[in-house]
Amino acid sequence: MRKLFSVLFVVMAQITFAQVSQVPFADPYVLLEDGVYYAYGTHADDGIEVYSSRNLKTWKYEGLALHKSNTTQSRWFWAPEVYRLGDKYYMYYSANERLYVATADSPVGPFRQQGGQMMKDVIGDKFSIDSHIFFDDDGSAWMFCVLIDDGLCIWQVQLDKDYVTPIPSTLKKCISVSSAKWENIWPRVNEGPNVVKHDGRYYLTYSANSYESQDYAIGYATADSITGEWTKYEGNPILHRYKDLVGVGHHTLFRDKRGRLRIAFHAHQSAKHIHPRTMYIGTMKFTPGGVMQMTDKGFIRPRSNRPDIVEQ
Repeated sequence: MRKLFSVLFVVMAQITFAQVSQVPFADPYVLLEDGVYYAYGTHADDGIEVYSSRNLKTWKYEGLALHKSNTTQSRWFWAPEVYRLGDKYYMYYSANERLYVATADSPVGPFRQQGGQMMKDVIGDKFSIDSHIFFDDDGSAWMFCVLIDDGLCIWQVQLDKDYVTPIPSTLKKCISVSSAKWENIWPRVNEGPNVVKHDGRYYLTYSANSYESQDYAIGYATADSITGEWTKYEGNPILHRYKDLVGVGHHTLFRDKRGRLRIAFHAHQSAKHIHPRTMYIGTMKFTPGGVMQMTDKGFIRPRSNRPDIVEQ
């Protein structure tokens, strides 16, 4: 009986452990480059980490893509995104609650900061986080980010041809916290923007409530033009307390090798502990009526070669 109990205990422990992602990223971003997926996110105190994968299921730790020694800042490295533009990789990220850009010759780095605080000539040295870059069909680049105005709100500004310099005259607020009950749990927050285009319509997805809340969740707004006006979907949220996960939010949308629209998002470590938040991957679809939804197909709880890290 004791032996049977021991076997059952081990099996149950493995099942429980398998439910938790082993990629310790909040605010995850996934880049597909030359058949390899690269994941970046909020986690390290001294920069931005990167993992690589060929199947989205198992991930290899590649180290720090960006180290603080290659920047002018020393803390709060959050919410990175990486794009290949020409022969360089551009990383857009927050540090010390301001927005910056770094470049590298490889998706694993080393990235080095280029220029200063991105929004300084637009809003001065004020709070700005969560940059997301959308490239429209005409080649224009738009940065969506989070600024303070009656809570955290999502704004947009067009970038110049260098993909670094915001054009002040194009700054515009997109969305702020609505009266919807699901957005007013705790506190006034709309953050983590991401934009995709489907059938000529623009979809701006975002997270609402504090990341510390178990009711952190994802919704979206739509517009017929990249400059708005943006209208929030009445059926929001589209992702909230998914399966056994709580605190789900701050995501990225990307296409996998088969062309499927995927979502990478973070969740709390458990119902009792927020940190370390970890990355999960789901599959999205659009209904014939243009409604964006997450499906149960292809849901992934990532594994890695650093399983010990989730116990920190």
